[in-house]
Amino acid sequence: MKYIKNYINNDKTFDIKTKIAIICLIIVISGIFGWLYEFIFYFFNSGMKTFYFRGANFLPWINIYAIGAVIIFLLTYKKRKHPLYIFLISIISSGILEYIGGYYMEHFNDVRCWNYDEEILNFGNINGYVCLRSVLIFGISSLLLMYLIVPFIFYLENKLNKKTFLIISYTLCFIFIADELYNLIFANLFSLPRASSIYKKLGFKYLYF
Repeated sequence: MKYIKNYINNDKTFDIKTKIAIICLIIVISGIFGWLYEFIFYFFNSGMKTFYFRGANFLPWINIYAIGAVIIFLLTYKKRKHPLYIFLISIISSGILEYIGGYYMEHFNDVRCWNYDEEILNFGNINGYVCLRSVLIFGISSLLLMYLIVPFIFYLENKLNKKTFLIISYTLCFIFIADELYNLIFANLFSLPRASSIYKKLGFKYLYF
């Protein structure tokens, strides 16, 4: 498509508000993508018997995918003409993020968010925190991010009125971050019901973070 070619071949400058808005949409879209990926994967991991909800929020969004996507975008945007570079950097950076994130959550928060020892296709497994399958999927996903999602966001920025683009981006990001903060911080501080407990009461199979 023309707008993808323009994105790859032409450098475009944005003011700080627009840059933040672009990152906001990356956060929202990537977090939703991660939730959908895990929703599908854990269905197959269960022997195609049960659908599980993943994450810790009311909305279908997982924070580590959003964090990883922002890191990949910042590390590779200037090298967007080189897909192999993006793929390799994404594998390395996502593997490091996954290992550090999994280790930190288990040893400092006493929560095991994922354990590849107990999952299918776990070859290349390192202490259950990272495996070859996961980083390869993240590498492929990074190509979708940099050659489909980001160009589409740039296209929206170009087509929409600036104020409209900023309002949409900031509002969506605020909603998802507010959901995250509620379940991560405020629910614990004020003894409020978390998304996981509510969904479990409603009968959903919920894999708790």
